[in-house]
Amino acid sequence: MGFRTGAFATVWSVEPGKGNFTKVRLTVSRKNKETGQYDQDFSGYCMFIGTAHAKSTQLREKSRIKLGDIDVSNTYDKEAHKEYVNYKVFSFDMAEESAAQQTSQQVDSNPSDGAVDEDKIPF
Repeated sequence: MGFRTGAFATVWSVEPGKGNFTKVRLTVSRKNKETGQYDQDFSGYCMFIGTAHAKSTQLREKSRIKLGDIDVSNTYDKEAHKEYVNYKVFSFDMAEESAAQQTSQQVDSNPSDGAVDEDKIPF
């Protein structure tokens, strides 16, 4: 799955940054079908900016989140011959919130009276 919009991640540390961002260490893993174990796809520090910074007060160690808007950029320092990669998260949902939203959307799309909601038809 990797570090991408819609990926679920586990938070390992939350540190206030200098300014209007929060520094968060997180991991993204996927289940290995052969072994049944989880393999780590991404581990690193991300800057939570904007809405994500405001909501970061909810985060604790081992919190599960669903990544929203993200940005990855890099710079190269010619003098040091080193590349730097920056991971920025602009929005996220708590995993529990995301699961609740999916459940309510499924209920809304399957009315109990058998009627079809024409606003939900894709054509």
